[in-house]
Amino acid sequence: MSILDPRVRAAIDSLGIECEELACDPELADTAKFCEHYGIPLANACNTIIVVLKTNPRQYVGCLVTGDSRIDVNHRVSAIVGVKRLSFANAEETKELTGMMIGGVTVLGLPEGMPLLIDRRVLDRDWVIVGGGNRSSKVRLDPRALEKIPGARVEEIAQ
Repeated sequence: MSILDPRVRAAIDSLGIECEELACDPELADTAKFCEHYGIPLANACNTIIVVLKTNPRQYVGCLVTGDSRIDVNHRVSAIVGVKRLSFANAEETKELTGMMIGGVTVLGLPEGMPLLIDRRVLDRDWVIVGGGNRSSKVRLDPRALEKIPGARVEEIAQ
C-alpha cells in the first residue's frame, strides 16, 4: 500500500514515473530537518514553492528548486511569467490551493493547469527527493522524470 497522498500516487502512475516511496517522520518533513536526520544532501532535496502572481484574478505558478538554492522570485521568475508583482503563497493559501501542507507540497499532483517552473539545477542531480503530498512521505526519483509533468518548464529560477 502506498504511503503517498493518493493524488500524488495517481500522478506518478499516470505519468509512468519510476520512483521510490520514503517514509518520513512528520516532525522532520521540512527540508533542513529531513536532510539532517536522514543524511540526504540538501542539493538532492527539492522544495516545491507556490508563487502568487498578483494579477486580477490571482494566478499561481509552482516552482521547484534544490534545498541548497534560493528561488529568485523578484527577477528570474518575474521575467519568465511577465508579471512584476509576485510573492510566495503563505502556508494557508498553499494548503487551500494544493490540499497539501508545507513540508509535503510536491510538484506531483499540483492543481491541473498550474504552470510549473523547474530550476535547471534540479536536473543536474542523479536523483532528487520531492514531497509525497503529505508530511509523512517523500518520493525519490530521477529528476528527468519531472519533465513529464504537464505544464513543466525547465528554467533558471534560483540563485
